[in-house]
Amino acid sequence: MVFTTFRRMEFRFVYTGLRVRDIERSLQFYTEILGMEVVDPLESYEPTRGKAVTVRSPGSSQLLELNWYEEGSRFGTAYVNGEELDHLGFEVEDLQDAVKRLEEKGVEVVVRPGTIGGWREAFVKDPDGIWIELVLRKKAG
Repeated sequence: MVFTTFRRMEFRFVYTGLRVRDIERSLQFYTEILGMEVVDPLESYEPTRGKAVTVRSPGSSQLLELNWYEEGSRFGTAYVNGEELDHLGFEVEDLQDAVKRLEEKGVEVVVRPGTIGGWREAFVKDPDGIWIELVLRKKAG
């Protein structure tokens, strides 16, 4: 696999997703103990059979997405300590084109583009099997 820069395509790192065992307990820890603020509220997502909430520390642009998946979801395997990293999120301007270009470079596409919540997304894997979410947020208006 050869890695080269895509012409005029930006992949902007926007957040890290952690897999948690109890999303309410984790949300309480990150907000009440660490003082983080909710950016995107706790929501259930039927396509993933899970729940997600995004938080950030006051004054920081770094986002943390907490993810919980019900048993049997294809997005989550049995929880094992040390495997809490769920995925890394990159925002793109053209989701279809980004997926096409990555595929042309031999990158494994795990989940094809689809709509979830307020955005379109797809998932690919890096060379070590880490899931990378490509997200295209809906534009206002």
